[in-house]
Amino acid sequence: MNPPCGRCNKPVYPTEKINCLDKYWHKGCFSCEVCKMALSMTTYKGFEKKPYCSMHYPKTSFTIVTDTPENLRLKQQTQLNSQALYKEDFEKNRGKGFSVVVDTPEMQRLKKTQDQISNIKYHEEFEKSRIRSDAPPPENRQEQMEPSGPRPFSQPAGQMRPAPVAPPSGGNRYQAMYSYTAAEADEVSLQEGDLILDVEPIDAGWMFGSNQRTGQRGLLPANYVRPSENPPD
Repeated sequence: MNPPCGRCNKPVYPTEKINCLDKYWHKGCFSCEVCKMALSMTTYKGFEKKPYCSMHYPKTSFTIVTDTPENLRLKQQTQLNSQALYKEDFEKNRGKGFSVVVDTPEMQRLKKTQDQISNIKYHEEFEKSRIRSDAPPPENRQEQMEPSGPRPFSQPAGQMRPAPVAPPSGGNRYQAMYSYTAAEADEVSLQEGDLILDVEPIDAGWMFGSNQRTGQRGLLPANYVRPSENPPD
C-alpha cells in the first residue's frame, strides 16, 4: 500500500517518492513551508519534521548544534536517501542516449580500475604482437628498412649456414642500424651506428665484414645493417 504524502496526504508512488523527516513526499510537494520553493535532499533544512529553505529556516537562540541522537539519525537517513536517489536516477537513465554521471568516490574508484585493466590489456597485446613480429623492437622501427631476406636466427630445415670466408679488402662500407649480440664464435657483435668495413654478401640473410670499432671480423645479419652514407677515409 502506498503511504500518504506529508503535505497533500495523497498516495505517494515509488517513482516519485521522497523519504525525509520521517515522512513520504511527492517531489512537487517537498517544498519550503513558507515560500513554497522546491527543495531537494541537499537544499532542505528540517525543523519539527517540516522542510524549510535556508532563508526561512526558523531561527533559534542556540548557536551551537549538538550531535544529539536525533540529529545523527537524520544525518544518516539523509545520506541513505541521497544514495537511493542516485541509484534510482542511474537505473532510469541506463540504456538511454545519455546519462548524468556524478563524480563520486565510488565512480572514481571504478574509473581507476578500468584504466588499469585497459593498460594491462594493452601491454598483453603489445607483447603478443612483438613475439609474432619478424622486425626488431619498436624503438628501432622508425629507422627500419625492409629486410632483404629472412631473419638471421631462422635457418631453413636441412640447410647449413655457410662457413665464413674472408673477402678481399676494399669491399663495401655499411653502418649498423640496430645492436646485435653474436650468438656464435664466427659472428660479429654490433652496436647501433658501428661502421662495418669490407662487407661482402654471403647469402640472402648474412654478410661478412669487419667492425671498425672492435676490429672483429666475421658474419653479421644482413637486415641489421645498411650501406654507409659516409665516404671512405
